[in-house]
Amino acid sequence: MTSASTPQPLWSPGPDRIAAARITAFQAWAAERFGAPAAGGYPALHRWSVDELDIFWQAVAEWFDVRFTTPYESVLADRAMPGARWFTGATLNYAEHALRAAEDPARADEAALLHVDETHEAVPVTWAELRRQVGALSAELRALGVRPGDRVSGYLPNIPEAVTALLATAAVGAVWTSCAPDFGARSVLDRFQQVEPVVLFTVDGYRYGGKEHDRRDTVAELRAELPSLRAVVHIPLLGTDAPEGTLAWSELTAAATEPVFEAVPFDHPLWVLYSSGTTGLPKAIVQSQGGILLEHLKQLGLHCDLGPEDRFFWYTSTGWMMWNFLVSGLLTGTTVVLYDGSPGYPDTGAQWRIAERTKATLYGTSAAYVMACRKAEVHPGRDFDLSSVKCVATTGSPLPPDGFRWLHDEVAEDLWIASVSGGTDVCSCFAGAVPTLPVHIGELQAACLGTDLQAWDPSGKPLVGEVGELVVTNPMPSMPIHFWNDPDGSRYRDSYFEMFPGAWRHGDWITITDHGSVVIHGRSDSTLNRQGVRMGSADIYEAVERLPEIKESLVIGLEEPNGGYWMPLFVHLAPGATLDDDLRARVKTTIREQLSPRHVPDEIIEVPAIPHTLTGKRIEVPVKRLLQGTPLAKAVNAGSVDNIDLLPFYEELGRTRAQG
Repeated sequence: MTSASTPQPLWSPGPDRIAAARITAFQAWAAERFGAPAAGGYPALHRWSVDELDIFWQAVAEWFDVRFTTPYESVLADRAMPGARWFTGATLNYAEHALRAAEDPARADEAALLHVDETHEAVPVTWAELRRQVGALSAELRALGVRPGDRVSGYLPNIPEAVTALLATAAVGAVWTSCAPDFGARSVLDRFQQVEPVVLFTVDGYRYGGKEHDRRDTVAELRAELPSLRAVVHIPLLGTDAPEGTLAWSELTAAATEPVFEAVPFDHPLWVLYSSGTTGLPKAIVQSQGGILLEHLKQLGLHCDLGPEDRFFWYTSTGWMMWNFLVSGLLTGTTVVLYDGSPGYPDTGAQWRIAERTKATLYGTSAAYVMACRKAEVHPGRDFDLSSVKCVATTGSPLPPDGFRWLHDEVAEDLWIASVSGGTDVCSCFAGAVPTLPVHIGELQAACLGTDLQAWDPSGKPLVGEVGELVVTNPMPSMPIHFWNDPDGSRYRDSYFEMFPGAWRHGDWITITDHGSVVIHGRSDSTLNRQGVRMGSADIYEAVERLPEIKESLVIGLEEPNGGYWMPLFVHLAPGATLDDDLRARVKTTIREQLSPRHVPDEIIEVPAIPHTLTGKRIEVPVKRLLQGTPLAKAVNAGSVDNIDLLPFYEELGRTRAQG
């Protein structure tokens, strides 16, 4: 029965679905073996997972049969944040677990990877072939002198070679790091120069939007500016010959060599991810082999309900943490779909066509893509056979209520919609998918297992039903072991632990509802705060972008020296639309009626496009700094922005206002 305060769900899993979910089997097993609550469903399991943190993670390791080459002495020797020490004494290897399905003769010839390009034809790579290539390549890396702890980099699109290179690097105990080939040389060097890679895997170019993009000049620049490189490996995606002084991919992966998996400590570095770096050099975030292994087994195997019969497709690029998360689908024996191309080529419905052709069971995309499909009047359920799709997951920004309704109406009524939210910083989700819980419009289903997620007021008091800072009060295994080149840990502490020492503050505004779901309101460091009331920018975007004339928008709130507050709304119009008095009035009326008079902007200003980070997030904080009069060179790291030419407009506007 639904209480008065709990709204009717958009979707609820049926009893058969709940019974078949892996998380249901895990709870029954953990109740028998570890004293987890047998009754009370997910809320009881979650409470236990944060109250008995070390027992919970021990249970995860046993449930997924994690292979410790050397056994652990204790699960959680030190629970301080930062500095928690997990599974002390243990050694293992991430790549060994990612290739485990290849050991089963019945599965060796099944697809581990399905590679799809803009032709939308899927090409399989079998488990046996992936394992063989990783064996060959890891042996060649060792022959090149690559040792545990060395960094190996990839300037690669989302192709099977990138997965092979990551796994071969992990097998050796080296540290992987990657950027997508649409990143310019400066953006890549801002990242790779920090970590000094000894090997660079690179393509000659990539295909996107029906065009070929030659990247050989950029690769030459990277080689010249990375003196630490001992070897460069050429992957001829566009069919060009290997440049002088490089090694050919085909030769390094030709041998039939059994992989050797280096047993490394649980907290040995696995990869380096990067923050968006909009206001300075990107933070080089280091996560561990063991921490990622356990966190991703939990997230993919329990929350996403993935197993050997599934096909996992998430639209992403190698420059975004979701690519690393996607590759970890291999840990659960799942077939991983790699799409390399434009999300909307040859038409807006492209991703649905890929989901159809690959028979994806979990299809992940961005909230922005869902809203673009809604605006373009795409009808996925009518035009594509999506009968395999059990779950559509979204991330990157909060999925607006209209996005939930559209997926429910236009894809399938019996559709599990998982809006998820986490961060590059943990390469995972804080809140999101739970296969056994209902879905409420505009809400993430629940906090994830082992994640003590809370909303805090400025004094550190937990809130329910009110907007607060997203904090995590328990360590997670995938939290960074450190940042690169941060020997005293000061950058790491300042990033997450300055506001609330001992608790991770992520920088998002959230509400935890009385029924345990989570609502994300946007970044707290760019939050609008008018007359003492905090407002999320996401709410305004959702209302404004319903209007067909508005393609995209950006809202900024500025505290003024005289105590005033200026809140402009920048709009990128749809083709043919004009920002006249009528449209301005409709924008304001829409915001006033759907949100409140307080949400109505002071000015509506047309811009040619909205600036984003390289991973597609709207740039709010740097624009705010520009409007406050900060010079462009200090307000933003040029290598982190998709189109730097959009920003001088805001700098000039800030200068004019300062003079005015």
